[in-house]
Amino acid sequence: MEHMGIVSLLPPILAVILAVVTKNVIISLFSGTYIGVLILVGGRPLEATMETIGNYLFPQVADSYNAAVLVLLFFIGGFVALMEKSGGGAALAANATKFINTRAKAQLSAWFGGILIFFSDLGTPLIVGPVFEKIFDKAKISREKLAWIIDSTSSPVAVLIPFIGWGVYIMGLIKNEFDLLSITTSEFSTLVQVIPFQFYAILAVTMVPLVAITKLDFGPMAKAERRIQETGALYWPSSTPLRKADEDADLTTRSNASLILLPLLVLFITLFGLLISFGFPFKPVPGNDFRVALSTAYLFAAVTIVILMLVYKVKKFNEIFAIYTLGMQKMVYVAVTLVLAWSLGKVINEMGTASFIVEAMQGNVPAFIIPAILFLVGAGMSIASGTSWGTFAIMLPIAIPMAVALDAHLLVCIGAVLSGGIFGDHSSPISDTTILSSTGAGADHIDHVKTQFPYALLNASIAFIGFIVAGITGSAWTLVLTIVLLVVAVLLLSKLTNKKGVAV
Repeated sequence: MEHMGIVSLLPPILAVILAVVTKNVIISLFSGTYIGVLILVGGRPLEATMETIGNYLFPQVADSYNAAVLVLLFFIGGFVALMEKSGGGAALAANATKFINTRAKAQLSAWFGGILIFFSDLGTPLIVGPVFEKIFDKAKISREKLAWIIDSTSSPVAVLIPFIGWGVYIMGLIKNEFDLLSITTSEFSTLVQVIPFQFYAILAVTMVPLVAITKLDFGPMAKAERRIQETGALYWPSSTPLRKADEDADLTTRSNASLILLPLLVLFITLFGLLISFGFPFKPVPGNDFRVALSTAYLFAAVTIVILMLVYKVKKFNEIFAIYTLGMQKMVYVAVTLVLAWSLGKVINEMGTASFIVEAMQGNVPAFIIPAILFLVGAGMSIASGTSWGTFAIMLPIAIPMAVALDAHLLVCIGAVLSGGIFGDHSSPISDTTILSSTGAGADHIDHVKTQFPYALLNASIAFIGFIVAGITGSAWTLVLTIVLLVVAVLLLSKLTNKKGVAV
C-alpha cells in the first residue's frame, strides 16, 4: 500500500485540532486541505495555493455529480425556509394541545412534533419548543425536559432521513470515497442500509417515549423535575434562559396545519412516484435519476407551500419569495463545507492516509473492533468541536477505505462514524442544535447540557456495545439488541429511582 507515512496523518489531525479550537468547519477543512497539498508539492506555498484552488476546489465544483448535489441542496434550503416561516408546524402543534391532559401525553406530543419536523434539525427546536413550553409549564414538566426532547428529535431524526439535506450531504461524502475505491454500489442504497446501524440516533429518539411512559428521571434531570413539581419554579435562581416567551413569533392565528401537511404529502407523492417509475424498490435507482427526482419533489412542494401561504394570507408574495431565496443562501455554507470535504478527501487519498492507518493496524487490531473505535473517535471529535458534519467530512474518507482494506463491515463502520458524530452533536455545549434546543425551550443552556448528558451517555454506552456486536456479526438485527438493552436499562433505573425515591 502506497502512502507518505506518518506525515499523511497531518491534514486530518490539523483539521480536527482547528475544528476544536476555532469551532469553524470551513477554516478547519480548508487548512487541512492546504497543508496536505503543501506537503504534496514539496513545501512551496504559492504553488500549493494555486494547486489547492485549481486542482482540488475547482474540479469538485465542475464534477457533474457534485454540481447536481449542490443544486439539490439549494432546492432543499428554499423549501425548509418556507416550512419554518409558514407557521404550519406551530399551528399543527397548537391543534394537538387540545388533547394533552397528562404529563406523559405532553412529553409524547412534543416528541411526535419533533419527529414530524424531520426536514429541519435546526427548525425543530424553534418550531416545537415555543409551542410546548406553556403546556409543559402547566403540566409541571421542567424546561430542561422539553429542551432534551426537542434536542433528541432534531439531529438524531434528521440523520436517519436519506432524502433531506443531511442525507444528501452524507451521500456526497460516501460517493466520493466509493469512486476513489471503484465501488459501484449506489450511495443511496448504501445510506438506506446503514440506517439500522445508526445505533445512537435511533436510541436517542427511542428513549424519549420510554422515559415519558416509565416516568424515569435520573441525575440532574430528576432534580429539575422535583424543582418544578414541588416549588413550581421554572428555573434555578442562578439560571439564565436564552429566550423569553415574548420573543416568540406567533403565526398560528393566520396559519394552518395544512401548510406543513400538504407540502410534505406533495413531496412524498412526487418523490416516490418518480422513483417507482425508475424501478424503485425492485431495482437500484441511478444516482442522477434520484437527485433529479428529489429536486423535482422539493420544487413542487415549495410551489405548494407558496400557494397555501398566499391563500391563508400568511405573507405577501414578495416576502415569500425573499424567504425562499434566503433559505437557498443559507445552503451556501453547507455547499462550501461539502466542496472542502471532497477536496480534503482527495488530498487524504493521494497522501495514502487510510493506507498508512491500515498498515499500522493490520495484524494489531482485530477488524471487529474497528467500528467501536470509529464511534469513540467520532464522538470525541464531535463533542470537542460541536459539529457532526465536520466529523463526517473528516472521518468518512478515513473510515471507508479502512473498512475495505481491513475487511471490517463497511455499513457498520459508516454507521459508527455517523453515530459518533451525532452523539457529540447531541451532547456538546457548543453544538448549534444544543444551543437552539435551549433557546427553543426557553431553558438555561448549561442546565440543558447538564441534564441531558447522563441520558446521552447511557445511549452512547449501549451504542458502543452494539458496535462491538455488529463488528463481529455485521447483522442489522443488532439494532434489536441495543433497543432491548435500552428498555432494560430504563426499567431498572426506573425501579431504582422509585424504590429509593431519590435521583440516581
